[in-house]
Amino acid sequence: MALHWVPANDRTDLLADPVALAVPELEGVEVAEIDPELADTAAFCERYGVTLDESANCVVVAAKRGGETRYVACMVLATMRVDVNGVVRRHLDARKASFAPMADAVELTGMEYGGITPLGLPADWPILVDSHVAEHPRVVIGSGVRRSKLAVSGAALAGLKNAEVLPLAG
Repeated sequence: MALHWVPANDRTDLLADPVALAVPELEGVEVAEIDPELADTAAFCERYGVTLDESANCVVVAAKRGGETRYVACMVLATMRVDVNGVVRRHLDARKASFAPMADAVELTGMEYGGITPLGLPADWPILVDSHVAEHPRVVIGSGVRRSKLAVSGAALAGLKNAEVLPLAG
């Protein structure tokens, strides 16, 4: 089944509320409605004919140091894994870093699990964008909900406020 891409500003009903507020700030963001049962990357790619290296995942990491927990979003291609305990932990100067618990990620972002995206995250969260994502002409990412996906350039993600481009894959 082919995806029907439309400007995201035309279909804010397909976006989580914080994402709908952030989308107008970016050029060229498109959205496509999908079956929410197929929101997970592998199932989505297989069903809709999108390759894994055209898809990017947003991983929420909890970094701890001195009793304080900070959250960060990491964007990597679906073919890669975030080096949470190496690159991310050292970059944040954290004693410990791990994937944030699902309930925390959902509550703190206002987005659905499986649809979390860097657009519309809390303003104080760093966004670490893997260099492969930043260089990509167009990646498919979450929309904040499981019933749609966004298409956006890697340059737009790298240009987000609080974004920093790093080699994140381990």
